[in-house]
Amino acid sequence: MVQKAKILLVDDRPENLLALEAILSALDQTLVRASSGEEALKALLTDDFAVILLDVQMPGMDGFETAAHIKRRERTRDIPIIFLTAINHGPHHTFRGYAAGAVDYISKPFDPWVLRAKVSVFVELYMKNCKLREQAALLRLQLDGDGGGGADHENEPAGLLAELSARLAAVEEQAEALSKQLDDESADAAAVATAAHLERKLTGLRRALDALEPGTGSGTAALPS
Repeated sequence: MVQKAKILLVDDRPENLLALEAILSALDQTLVRASSGEEALKALLTDDFAVILLDVQMPGMDGFETAAHIKRRERTRDIPIIFLTAINHGPHHTFRGYAAGAVDYISKPFDPWVLRAKVSVFVELYMKNCKLREQAALLRLQLDGDGGGGADHENEPAGLLAELSARLAAVEEQAEALSKQLDDESADAAAVATAAHLERKLTGLRRALDALEPGTGSGTAALPS
């Protein structure tokens, strides 16, 4: 069973959280509520999230301060943040949101379809990155445990490499289709950059797998982290 991605919803107003859940429920992912910046930071200590929807105006720790804390932590600094705000103070206010590390800045009331589409892009990128990490870990485990033991054992690494290569090919095809979709829809620059980063990781993993094929060298290669 494919594990669902977690999406963190941060807003001090329960009715806004309920509205976000109604909009994003169609994505069939795990939606996690936080009613304050402090509560959001606690959730980020234990769980991994594909994307964070963060309200700007909150009592106490506002969205900008919360985002600053998120970006300072090594564990959470790469999680995409979409700011949601009911106010618009012009370009300076928007710039502050991007300067705080947001990948997008959406004013309320927003188009539910647009928000859902934006979030789905980051969920898909997150799931592909998870698959890459799992496949790299599986390959490392197999290589670390390979110590001889007969013809059947000798064939195991080759069979594993073939299986991983096939799985990687499927992910490469999906990533290519996603990149074309982003180009066609004139997506945000941040989403395009994230997709390009994923493609670079895929290229690195493909090179590592190719280097492990029999007859290509020493049989060891550095895998992308």
